[in-house]
Amino acid sequence: MAAPPSSASSHQVPSGSTTSAGSSGGATASSKRKRRLHDLSTDEINEIVALRGKMSQAVVGKKYGIEQTEVSAIQRMQRVKIARLVDDNDKKPMVGRIKGVEITVPIVYGSISFWLGKKAAESTHKWTTYVRSATNEDLSVLIKKVVFQLHPSFEKPTRTADAAPFELSESGWGEFEIGITIYFHPDVGEKPMELFHHLKLYADDETIPQTTKKPVVVESYDEIVLSDPMEASFGRLRNHPAVRVTGNPPSQLALPVGENSLERRGCDTKDHALAQWFLKHSETEDMNSLTAVRQQVYAAAAKLKKDLGSLEGEILRIRATTR
Repeated sequence: MAAPPSSASSHQVPSGSTTSAGSSGGATASSKRKRRLHDLSTDEINEIVALRGKMSQAVVGKKYGIEQTEVSAIQRMQRVKIARLVDDNDKKPMVGRIKGVEITVPIVYGSISFWLGKKAAESTHKWTTYVRSATNEDLSVLIKKVVFQLHPSFEKPTRTADAAPFELSESGWGEFEIGITIYFHPDVGEKPMELFHHLKLYADDETIPQTTKKPVVVESYDEIVLSDPMEASFGRLRNHPAVRVTGNPPSQLALPVGENSLERRGCDTKDHALAQWFLKHSETEDMNSLTAVRQQVYAAAAKLKKDLGSLEGEILRIRATTR
């Protein structure tokens, strides 16, 4: 049996490197490798990064004459650098933005569904889902389009409303969750806004008889908030009745020429065919609703307390008669 080769003879030294059996020789070799690390060209660094996961770090180190730990450091450094580039790209560019200003646009999204009556065939209800201004103003000044994602059972479940009023009407028999994606005009400089709405066809109170005259209405209030808005769209948005502006924009702000040149393709929903069924959303209305609910809770609690007192009295009476 042949003797195993010594570590010195089995070690393949890359071209340009030297080894020595003495301690000083080892130090010289290590120093040489460190210099090689700093002298690596951009192409060599890219090659080392490209070999990550394809070749062991020990083999890569031998190939380029550097320590395995140095290979790991280069590859790790490149990963961090790439990650930072991705993070920076996700940030909103501040070029052309108005710092310290905030635009708020109150919106309402929801659905209105009508029962079609006992003689209806497969589709029991006709319904409309929508995104509208809380004050029924025209939202096309801000919104480019709205995409509604329906249940997969619908033909072409992805529907797009590319002009105001941003709505979709359909008919069916089942309740499901609707995905709503709001896309803004390019000069607004914001990513799409995603919402979800549960389509309701039946009233929560099952004791209420179904009728074809009064629909089931479910709406949610939300706000689109633009922090540090773009100069390109600020001139168009700041005086719009659907918009609230807070902060102090520069008085000498030079707005782009043609700030109102965006074609007004849409319309408001003040005279909408379903406007009579829209719910009111305001702080006053919310406070009134909370007050009404609170009074109902107090009344229910008082009745429960009275019934409990009567029950306790009955228990005492029964105990007295059974002794």
